[in-house]
Amino acid sequence: MDKKEFCKTKIYNKNILKLRYICFHKQHHEFVINRNKYETVIVTTQKPKTVTAPVMQVLKKMIVIVMMLTACGNSENEKDYNSISANATIEISNEKSTETLPIIFEKEQNSAPEGMVANPQSLKKKNTYDTLNVATYITKIDGLYFIVDCYHDQIIYHDNLSDSLNQWNVLTDEVHYAHTIASDETVLLIDDTEHNRLLVFQKTEDGYMHTQTFENIGMKPHYVQYDAQKELFMAWSSITGEMYLIRRSTQADERGIYPLYIENILKIDTLYGVYVRSFTIMEDGIYFVSGHNNQKIIKAVINEKENRFDIETEYTVTSEIAGMVQLIKIEDYYYITISTDNQENQDYATIIRTKKLEGLEKGEYEEVYAEFGISGGTPYYITKIEGTYYMAHHRTNENIVAFDVNNNVIENVAVIY
Repeated sequence: MDKKEFCKTKIYNKNILKLRYICFHKQHHEFVINRNKYETVIVTTQKPKTVTAPVMQVLKKMIVIVMMLTACGNSENEKDYNSISANATIEISNEKSTETLPIIFEKEQNSAPEGMVANPQSLKKKNTYDTLNVATYITKIDGLYFIVDCYHDQIIYHDNLSDSLNQWNVLTDEVHYAHTIASDETVLLIDDTEHNRLLVFQKTEDGYMHTQTFENIGMKPHYVQYDAQKELFMAWSSITGEMYLIRRSTQADERGIYPLYIENILKIDTLYGVYVRSFTIMEDGIYFVSGHNNQKIIKAVINEKENRFDIETEYTVTSEIAGMVQLIKIEDYYYITISTDNQENQDYATIIRTKKLEGLEKGEYEEVYAEFGISGGTPYYITKIEGTYYMAHHRTNENIVAFDVNNNVIENVAVIY
């Protein structure tokens, strides 16, 4: 008997029979529990109608234990446990009838959330740099502007865009080549790209504090966003093709800190080993920009029933625009910032726009970089703040560029920093 079989035998003989003795001995039920890809749990009994709500609660706890331990020897066990679907079901059945009941698996409430910082402290540090070094992202949260100053290994914030950069405060300098920041208006989530981790911050009376760290987030987590409709964070591992779905707890701990937990990890297998810098959430799906070594934009949707990404469309692109940074829809056009061609040559960095992604393969797009009055750099992430668009830009002295688009005309371009 191998290790996995021994673990299963031990669990079924010890835990399930013990469960029956403690909880169901008066009813003399015997339950057989099987798992199916961590999505459906089959519980078989001779008297399904007598499985009451209290019994279901006990079953939930026992099934979680079984699902964890029956994967003994599987290095993916902990990851699988963390990604148990919120849409999982229990089927209570016998030969004559079957009843399907919804079930949500959660870790025990008294278990410590992953990576909580024991004694969070506010940094209370001013930015010491007069310029930005490879700015990658700008956004506005809690009435404050945040800039990811990538090669200075810091994220800074301030209440206006007029003061000099040395008037800005430092949110964190623990990161190495961070790229983006997102918020649900309660906590902030940051990708710490080169450390393969995510950092969580929360605003307190004493300032912003680093409250939680998620380690081993794929390889080079490069882009985080908050999906307000689904009320969850999405963090993209740019090399492994993995999307981490992260949700905030509805209850704060005794310190008033809200923990986050990884709800699921979805994969696009064809993007493993492809450097994909970002994704865009749109009404009809999630768009993953082309990497230099796959030359295609992928449109996918989350299949919640099957707990996976379904690829709906692939848009092939030409070699000159293969190394994309971001895709964003502005009025009638898709705007795409480009970092390199398919050979990672930065001389091809530019901004293009097209009305139809299908036309990119044929070169049917308009290059609009010159309309910004800058050249020779790398356009990066574009965000919209209070009606105005802001583009992070590097390799030149123009690092944060504001602009408007009215009736598909780019106007009011201004270099902020």
